[in-house]
Amino acid sequence: MDVTIEALERRGHTLWQVRVGPRGITFHEELAARTFAAQLHQRLLWLRELAERETGDRQPR
Repeated sequence: MDVTIEALERRGHTLWQVRVGPRGITFHEELAARTFAAQLHQRLLWLRELAERETGDRQPR
C-alpha cells in the first residue's frame, strides 16, 4: 500500500488528505499532513520488514 497526500478544495479552503488504500484522514495544515504521512510510511515499512522476518523464521531448515 502506498501513502498519498492530496490537496482538496472545500468552501474556498485547501485541505490536505493523507490516504492509504481506501482510508484517509484530512488535515487543515499541509505540514501536519506531511508529518503524519511520513510517520505512517515509516510504520508501514517497519511492519513489512517485521512480517518478512517472521515468515523467514518459520521456514523449515
